[in-house]
Amino acid sequence: MAAQVRDVVEQYVKLVASGPTDDIVQLYAADAVVEDPVGSEPRKGHDSIREMYAALEHMQNKTTELLDIKVAGKHAAVSFTLVGGFGDQQMTLSPIDIMEFDDEGKIVLMRAYWGPDNMAMGPA
Repeated sequence: MAAQVRDVVEQYVKLVASGPTDDIVQLYAADAVVEDPVGSEPRKGHDSIREMYAALEHMQNKTTELLDIKVAGKHAAVSFTLVGGFGDQQMTLSPIDIMEFDDEGKIVLMRAYWGPDNMAMGPA
């Protein structure tokens, strides 16, 4: 299971940069829950999760860098960086995502830990 979880996490980080949104959504179970960032209103199910990731489609020149993965059974903690632009502004976001997986290797729960100290905006 650990190898499967690691593979899904690596694919997830790549798809956050490259899309398409539907490919990201397919990594999730149909009734999955996403809380991004922690403390925000949880999103449940593919339609709601798709809305969140669709916002990334407007980001220009996206790149991601996977920094670390810790896997414990059906759980993973993932540290990565997302860099991308909006017009003349560039954003760098450094979350830690905590994921839980089902027996088929689909994400059933994702909670993203980040706040203002983990996001920087500047000129592109």
